[in-house]
Amino acid sequence: MTKYSRQELYPEIGKEGQRKIRQAVIAVVGIGAIGTVAAELLCRAGVKKLVLIDRDMVEESNLQRQVLFEENDIGKAKALAAQEHLQRINADVNVEAHVVDLNFRNIEEIMKEVDIILDGSDNLETRYLINEYSLKYQKPWVYASAIQDKGFVAGFSGKCPCFQCIMNQSQAEGTCDTIGVLNSCTALIGSLQANECLKIILGKETG
Repeated sequence: MTKYSRQELYPEIGKEGQRKIRQAVIAVVGIGAIGTVAAELLCRAGVKKLVLIDRDMVEESNLQRQVLFEENDIGKAKALAAQEHLQRINADVNVEAHVVDLNFRNIEEIMKEVDIILDGSDNLETRYLINEYSLKYQKPWVYASAIQDKGFVAGFSGKCPCFQCIMNQSQAEGTCDTIGVLNSCTALIGSLQANECLKIILGKETG
């Protein structure tokens, strides 16, 4: 049996679906609670390449929910620490790390080979940036967020209706830093985000 045999046995994937997964290049913007879960699952699923984007360093408070990090990662750049762990999980996958703040000046260069973008960020400015890029190039992306015991996931095709069409533009009343979050919630939302990504790769309906 091959590394991906259990996926190939699933009729909705099969060998042809696994071939599509092995050709996919996925960007994960924000390597935090949701991003680490989604990145690990897609790495284990065998995508061709993961592009990790995060400017932050690992802090002790991250370890409660950011599943790719351990105590000896504290003080390391999240993108680089995640890259190390993912490369140990699956050597088939090319993992590229960018320790930067994604912005309008660098998004074109970073995303040029990417097929699907996963949002693991925690701010609307980054999400609107991803949305604008998605609309410009009709590139699909998957929004995800979690707070306390609530979470949200939505896939966007790169056409209207888009993220800005349906989301409230006001800032959230709180963040994980101010009102907390359950690690079971972020794990669930990250899993659903990875699942939406696989559906897009396989040409299944998403939304």
